[in-house]
Amino acid sequence: MKLESNLKLALQKAFLETYQLSFEMEELELQTTRKGFEGTFSLPVFSCAKRCNEQPPQLAEKIGQWLQSHTNLVSSYNVIGGFLNLVIHDKIWMDVLEEIERNPAYGRLDQQMSSVVVEFSCPNTNKPQHLGHLRNNFLGNALAQILDAAGYTVHKVNLINDRGIHTCKSMVAYQQFGANETPESSGIKGDHLVGKYYVKFDQVYKAQLEHIQINGGDATKIPILQEAQQMLVEWEKGNPVVIALWKKMNGWVYDGFHVTYNQLGITFDKTYYESNTYLLGKKIVAEGMQKKIFYQRSDGAIAVDLSPYGLGEKVLLRSDGTAVYITQDLGTADLRYTDYHFDKMIYVVGNEQEHHFKVFFAIMTSLNRPYAPAMHHLPYGMVDLPSGKMKSREGNVVDADHLITEMVDTVVQHTEASNKIGSLSKEEQQQLHHTLAIGALKFFLLKVTPQKRMLFNPSESIDFQGDTGTFIQYTYARICSLAYKANDIETVPLSTYHGPLSPLEQRLIFQLYALPAQVAEAAKNYAPSIIANYALELAKTYNKFYAACPILREPNTSMRSFRLALSLCVGRILKKSMALLTIDLPKKM
Repeated sequence: MKLESNLKLALQKAFLETYQLSFEMEELELQTTRKGFEGTFSLPVFSCAKRCNEQPPQLAEKIGQWLQSHTNLVSSYNVIGGFLNLVIHDKIWMDVLEEIERNPAYGRLDQQMSSVVVEFSCPNTNKPQHLGHLRNNFLGNALAQILDAAGYTVHKVNLINDRGIHTCKSMVAYQQFGANETPESSGIKGDHLVGKYYVKFDQVYKAQLEHIQINGGDATKIPILQEAQQMLVEWEKGNPVVIALWKKMNGWVYDGFHVTYNQLGITFDKTYYESNTYLLGKKIVAEGMQKKIFYQRSDGAIAVDLSPYGLGEKVLLRSDGTAVYITQDLGTADLRYTDYHFDKMIYVVGNEQEHHFKVFFAIMTSLNRPYAPAMHHLPYGMVDLPSGKMKSREGNVVDADHLITEMVDTVVQHTEASNKIGSLSKEEQQQLHHTLAIGALKFFLLKVTPQKRMLFNPSESIDFQGDTGTFIQYTYARICSLAYKANDIETVPLSTYHGPLSPLEQRLIFQLYALPAQVAEAAKNYAPSIIANYALELAKTYNKFYAACPILREPNTSMRSFRLALSLCVGRILKKSMALLTIDLPKKM
């Protein structure tokens, strides 16, 4: 039901008959009535008052009277200054609830003739994924679900940064200190094992730098760094020994990533590898040279002047001919467009890379790529710990696997303390612990606006009565329990109930009605936080309703059936909303 559209049509007629003036739909801006005031929708009449030659309060009064007298939409109204607050008739809310009840696809928007590629995760193969990667994974995965619900054809893609100087650093350290250690021989997960040598490289690098500085040597010639730089040259030449080591260590990392992605419920439609796209990038650099968009510097490096974009110079190939990070981005973009002919390409990458994407998009624009205007960077803020900023090189990170384990342990402590799940089998408890842990982690990282920097505290993310995913999961389990108990209770069709509705019941139905608009807004703004906070407010309102209004104990059969149907609709919409965030809701807790 397009309630706002019907209201605007009625408002147009009200102004025409009362003031003999025509207003466009866009001029009649309906807002949600502010908390603390009676009503569902509010119309600010300030802009209309000037045309009507009427004071705002008097105009609002006349329009409110007309709506109440001439339509079945508005049961009452009130005027606060220049705002006309409208109370919607109970019959309308009942019609809305019946529509939601009979429409299993409620909340899904009309199909768009538009294709969107969402790139996210993009880990390096020199370390395990950490807390920052988790925010990236959850944002990208949820955004893809939301865009799909908004009617877009969505493709989820990953780009593995499997080549470059960072990879060579781990390889050099392993050559020197690894002693043929493997994940099997060490009992260390593959990505963690490679990450161990990335940290080792940094330790040796700093020690050698300090030695050179003390002894007055050339600080640009640090032995272990020169070895890594030479290894990158050999890798790009295809040296079989280097390639064999690279494949072996990357294989360990991929096995580790696979375990982590499974734990988190993350999947991709396609995975790209930088090692397969950097040569395409080099071809684009050659194209830019031929078109005289790029140039060769005196040191032999290839660069582009982006001063027309206010961005200065950017190197695209080093003086030794090796590719830099942005080189593969050029090739990957062309390949993606060939694969999908996308209408929008969204890069989910931390806000510390904002300059990189400005440069990247400017280069593609200068190359006259037809898809350049469709490229968009969705930045997100860093995730800090109570102990401070994480640094991968120094090993000062909370990696994803350890955090998942910690979250499960925290869930176990909370559930044992509350004695909420004693009736479940051991296997059911283990599954529930994992569902609650991953749900709490995802919700905590998604409920905050992506661009905002945030502090993560595991113990705060799991609270049965807090602003948490766990609270929503518990609310859903409560509704499932209610549905199970209702199997032996007499019910009648929802259409037999004609009210009256309490303010809480009206509020709940309005929140259910708002789901499509929330999906549209979240898709437009690339903001899963909109859905997270919508689900949280719906769960809060339902728990107030549950405490205030008898459901199965209500003696009136028609009212009992209505409240049960309302509860089941809330459960269904909570499940839909959390599914958009890729969060599972357990039926039993």
